[in-house]
Amino acid sequence: MSLKEVLLRDLKSAMKEKDVIRKNVIIMVRAGVLQIEKDKRIELDDEGVIEVIAKGVKQRKESIPDFEKGNRPDLVESIKKEIDILMGYLPQQLTEDELNQIVSDTVFEIGAQSIQDLGKVMSALMPKVKGRADGKLVNSIVRQHLQK
Repeated sequence: MSLKEVLLRDLKSAMKEKDVIRKNVIIMVRAGVLQIEKDKRIELDDEGVIEVIAKGVKQRKESIPDFEKGNRPDLVESIKKEIDILMGYLPQQLTEDELNQIVSDTVFEIGAQSIQDLGKVMSALMPKVKGRADGKLVNSIVRQHLQK
């Protein structure tokens, strides 16, 4: 069963159960997928859908500090629920130890010596961890490895 089919099934389920937050999150993901498919005139596979979901998670995580500054704990809680729902559709996230190992291996493969090789390492590394790790975390770990 493709990820789009899973989303449709879960949307129907959320509507039956009257789970408004889950329904809205799934509708948002499906709308994002449909928008990309129409704009690019392609059919997204599971990897493309995962990119849309990961982008949604990233946007929500970035909005949390703003809501905290605005003293809106209700919105922070709502955003965290949405993130939890979206994370359920992403592949198992890599632990920091696993990520460190992948970064070490990639730095070794490329033969990166300094921070000037950051772009080369990131371009080789991101396809390996796509959807399984946050880009900012990956970037900071790569920087740590290259500064040693």
